[in-house]
Amino acid sequence: MALKLYNTMGRKLEEFKPLKEGFVGFYGCGPTVYNYAHIGNLRAYVFLDTLDRTLTFLGYDKKHVMNITDVGHLSGDSDDGEDKMVKTAEEKHQSVMEIAKFYTDAFFNDIDRLNIIRPDVVCKATEHIPEMIELIKKLEANGHTYMAGGNLYYDVSTYKDYGKLANLQLDELKEGAGRRKEVVIDENKKNPQDFALWFTKSKFENQALLWDSPWGKGYPGWHIECSAMSMKYLGQHFDIHTGGIDHVPVHHTNEIAQSEGSFSAEEAAKGPWVNYWMHNEFLVLQGATKMSKSSGNFLTLQSLVDKGYDALDYRFFLLGAHYRKQILFSWDAMDGAKKSREVLVGRVAKLAEKSDVLKAAAAKVYAKGQASDVSGLSEKAAEYIGKFRDAMENDLLAPVGLSMIQKVIKENALSNEEKIELVARMDTVIGLKLLEKASLVLEEEEKKASINPHEGDPEAAEIDALVAERTEAKKAKNFARCDEIRDILKARGITIIDTPKGPEWKRD
Repeated sequence: MALKLYNTMGRKLEEFKPLKEGFVGFYGCGPTVYNYAHIGNLRAYVFLDTLDRTLTFLGYDKKHVMNITDVGHLSGDSDDGEDKMVKTAEEKHQSVMEIAKFYTDAFFNDIDRLNIIRPDVVCKATEHIPEMIELIKKLEANGHTYMAGGNLYYDVSTYKDYGKLANLQLDELKEGAGRRKEVVIDENKKNPQDFALWFTKSKFENQALLWDSPWGKGYPGWHIECSAMSMKYLGQHFDIHTGGIDHVPVHHTNEIAQSEGSFSAEEAAKGPWVNYWMHNEFLVLQGATKMSKSSGNFLTLQSLVDKGYDALDYRFFLLGAHYRKQILFSWDAMDGAKKSREVLVGRVAKLAEKSDVLKAAAAKVYAKGQASDVSGLSEKAAEYIGKFRDAMENDLLAPVGLSMIQKVIKENALSNEEKIELVARMDTVIGLKLLEKASLVLEEEEKKASINPHEGDPEAAEIDALVAERTEAKKAKNFARCDEIRDILKARGITIIDTPKGPEWKRD
């Protein structure tokens, strides 16, 4: 089976064919770092991580690029409202760069706790202003821009395929339709859907970050950064672009217009800017409301941790639904995910007698394609790897992949050693740190077993001797002596407990 991905461009499942055999270049929209990422935002990065891990599992070389938006994103996606970074900086009485660093660090702390592999390239908007200016110059030379009110805009009427990603007709679009309760019209625009490429201080007199440009001192619009940075690191044509479903009607639609609008006739003949568009659905709260920072209706990963959940409980919860399906968040659902993950970790722990066995398996590094290579595996083990691979090749069916791990653990036809090997391989994609967490469970059990619960008890040696004598009497079927010793100890407030590991005693 070949890798198949659902392409938002065309709304269908397609066989994945990279531009360069064996190599995948993909870009995922990153955070605007003016506040903490909420758990709905984080769903996008678990989805991205699943894609990243699956590509490695299947044997591809890959280059994963993600942006950090630290300038240019206004509170409305269509260039209206306040600057998100400036607004938070003013509220916190800090500089924009201090705000950006704090929330960037917080974002990556969340990413690490969710066991998400960091992108190969992380690029900040403020560090790529020259690339944005050069791209805008190409758009200007191709006749796609106009100046109005001191700002430079993209004229969407000059790009005939505008709206193709969202299946929108230009003459049917209305400013803000379906996106905001209030509509704010920028009187500078020729068309409501036109968008700013470069703002000058004529719009925001007190803008914190300004750069010199051919159009005046100012700063870039939000959309231009993704086009400029993705093409810098991946080339003018690349394989996959990802993001949340909310990016389809505006942000990604505008990215396509400005990226392909910058092409020469020769570049345009080579094909589209991006071949595959992938989008994850929303996480919604009970009551069918989407999480939103602007409304204050959101939860952070830390808020889950503060309630006693492990960050990986949330990852487990997300992997229980396909990335293209809306998922309803509730505390009951989180409780179920927490319990299910802990049970799964406990079952993995039982596969090994010692923690060192699982630690060694967890430390093994699988290079690209190694985890899916069935050579050297038994027929049954190879069958399970094949089923897992089929699930992930079918548009990243992580819920099926996760269930395959659970089936492996219960499979009587596999040895424990094989089960551990298969869990390790599958978890390179699922990313729950199953062997590592299971080894910690065993390590804790081993630590408890090594502790003498009667250390410091002055009668311990005498009692141990009596318990040992009772054991020998039991073996000799001298039950009268067994009962006698039991009664002696009971009179002294000591109870003997027979366990699978042998008799233990405790003071009442």
